[in-house]
Amino acid sequence: MPATEPVNLKEKVRHLPDRPGVYLMKDRLGRIIYVGKAKSLKKRVSSYFQRGRARTISQPKIRALIEMIADFDTIEVKSEPEALLLEGKLIKQWRPRYNTDFTDDKRFLLVRLDHGEAMPRFRLTRLKKDDRSRYFGPFAHSGLLRRTLAQMRRQFGILLGDTLPKQLPDGRWQLYDDVREELYAQENIVTAEAYRARVDAACEFLEGKSREWLETLRAEMLAAAQKQEFEKAAELRDVVFALEETLRKTRRFERLDPTRPAGDEEALRQLQEALHLAHPPRTMECFDISHISGTFVVASMVRFADGRPDKDNYRRFQIKSFIGNDDFRAMEEVVGRRYRRLTEEQKPFPDLVVIDGGRGQIGAALKAFVGLDAMPPAMIGLAKEHETIIFPDERAPLKLPLTHPGLQLLQRLRDEAHRFANTYNADLRSKKIRESVLDDFPGLGPVRRAALLEHFGSIEKLRAASATEISAVAGFGGKMAAELHAFLNPPA
Repeated sequence: MPATEPVNLKEKVRHLPDRPGVYLMKDRLGRIIYVGKAKSLKKRVSSYFQRGRARTISQPKIRALIEMIADFDTIEVKSEPEALLLEGKLIKQWRPRYNTDFTDDKRFLLVRLDHGEAMPRFRLTRLKKDDRSRYFGPFAHSGLLRRTLAQMRRQFGILLGDTLPKQLPDGRWQLYDDVREELYAQENIVTAEAYRARVDAACEFLEGKSREWLETLRAEMLAAAQKQEFEKAAELRDVVFALEETLRKTRRFERLDPTRPAGDEEALRQLQEALHLAHPPRTMECFDISHISGTFVVASMVRFADGRPDKDNYRRFQIKSFIGNDDFRAMEEVVGRRYRRLTEEQKPFPDLVVIDGGRGQIGAALKAFVGLDAMPPAMIGLAKEHETIIFPDERAPLKLPLTHPGLQLLQRLRDEAHRFANTYNADLRSKKIRESVLDDFPGLGPVRRAALLEHFGSIEKLRAASATEISAVAGFGGKMAAELHAFLNPPA
């Protein structure tokens, strides 16, 4: 690493916040080589640049990592558990060469159901294939999973593992021999249609169990993070991510029950009662402000309809009215922009606005409605530290039991706003990191840099361009174009 770089990096470290976050280490070409989390970004990142540290480390891989670091970026978050989640997302997104803790979850079991079989069986596997099968999991507790499948076999009369049914001359199927028929107390000879109904019922049961286990895993992960057992927390985080993804992908298989009311009616009813609303808050919008590297601010807004995410109406914002970190001004701006737009489009406001934060944030949101000369809808703040509900009027703060369905609905709304904001952070950071590779090419000023990005549209397309194509951009001769092409495409 050039001798001048550590000085620049140390200067950059001095401006880091003493706050939780995620850091991304980069090599001289701007490639992310390591992603880590920190309770204090300032303390953790500075430890990489202590004089002579690389020489004192016995592990060659860590020593090589430190020697390759040419720059870094950070993303500030609100808590250590949130840093743990964001770290996992970014590792899965970038797959840096020096992150070795993440695996493809092959350690954990999945349940596979092949709908292409005449009589589908529930089987265990550790590998998810890109096929037409339906997968459940992964599951961290194999013993519990096996007991659950055994319960399902007795309760629903389904086939497990490699059990092969026998087709009878009349077209019906014999599932087990006579002994197993007595053991499982189910009709042993069934039609294919009747068996499919059993499979559907078993899938609904397993889907419900998966959601129960997901909540348990989340609680275990957060408890491990709070105890600073980060290896255990990271392992549980991997399973939580994968299980969440599986549950999202399998929703298209769910059977619709016309007698079931849309959304979580009970949670909406209890939330109406707790907040003294005139009617259940069927439409809710939540705002979250998020910092990126302490340099600028972004915001997210998510919308729930009937207790469920309405992703077509999610919005994200870059702050335009000022430069710097000011949560209150940022909240006033984005709330004002959102409801000014709805007013101009003559669209109704939501039944409930939820602000991530305390009295200062909700006061800023109210100020936005004053600026619009508009009557605000019902509004609350949700202070994360103690999950306290803050009202914009003289009412005292409200603390609902953590088991309260209405509070749990608000938590899902707030957590979704966090997730969406972090995704936006990662997208912006990714774009900045990709473009920052041009900073290391000598003689490339802002004008020619802008011309390159305007001409090719992205670093990926620029990297794929030939020297001749680069020379077509204004300000580039053949020699510089060839040098830039070689810089962006170094030998393996």
